[in-house]
Amino acid sequence: MKKLCLALAVIAMASTAAADQKLDQSTLLKPVNKTLKFVFIAKLVHPWYDVVDEGIRAAIAEYKKDGINIEYKWDSPSTADVAEHVKKIEANTSARPDGLAVACLDPSADTQALNDAVKAGLNVITFDTDSGPGSLRKAYVGHSNFRADGLVLADELAKKIGGKGKIGILSGSPGAPNHVAWVAAFKEGIAKYKDIKVVFERPDNDDLQQAVDLTEQALQANPDIAGFFCCNASNPIGAARAITNAGKAGKVAIVGIALMPETVKYMLNGTIYAQVEQRQWEEGYWSVKYLVALNQNHTVPAEHQTGSMLYHAEDLKKVLK
Repeated sequence: MKKLCLALAVIAMASTAAADQKLDQSTLLKPVNKTLKFVFIAKLVHPWYDVVDEGIRAAIAEYKKDGINIEYKWDSPSTADVAEHVKKIEANTSARPDGLAVACLDPSADTQALNDAVKAGLNVITFDTDSGPGSLRKAYVGHSNFRADGLVLADELAKKIGGKGKIGILSGSPGAPNHVAWVAAFKEGIAKYKDIKVVFERPDNDDLQQAVDLTEQALQANPDIAGFFCCNASNPIGAARAITNAGKAGKVAIVGIALMPETVKYMLNGTIYAQVEQRQWEEGYWSVKYLVALNQNHTVPAEHQTGSMLYHAEDLKKVLK
């Protein structure tokens, strides 16, 4: 009887010990014991990404204080060339960095290259513009509500030109989904103004000089044109330069996307009426945060929406230093 009681007591103690065991989820995380190397590939070399770079450097500085060292580089094509963009992704996949962040130029072309990078074991995220259906990328950091931007800018231009007149559209890069979406939404919004007519629409391929040349063509063909919609960081500046050179600053309205330093100048002097600005500093900052997290085996959100803001000259005057 004593032996039976002792056996039962041992079993009870073992059961209690087993019941007290639990998984320590912190053991799922991996320490970072080396300098992490990240690569950023933009759509093309463009000063719009300078603000993204500021966010990257801010996040890296924070990690350095915590003892995590990060090296990074940009490796972007010089122009909006889809084939070259894919080659950049493939070349950097072969180099095997600890993180690869890509702003997709043409999602239909880039997605397979990104999936190949993921299958090769790389930590891959997208920023600025996401990849296409079936993408295996771990996270997207950027703005996606392009329709809202296009609709509000349609209303802004209509308001500025009094709800009537001829307008032109500089449509950016034909393969860039954000450019395409902004233009489609703008057209949707402007269609409700029956006395406004689109008389000019051409792609500028995110090239400043092309935007200048196209605006000059539109002004020559339509001397009474009342305004322009622009859909990237280059073409509002190109349109403003051309309109200024033609002596029509303040007479032909411009609305568009992004606040580059020269864009700000043209807004403050009244050449550009309204701009939507994305929070691209956040794109750089959070891209670094998620790439580090992936190296540590943290979970990350599939999407991080950074949003956008509408600015007029009076708004800029309140926030500029």
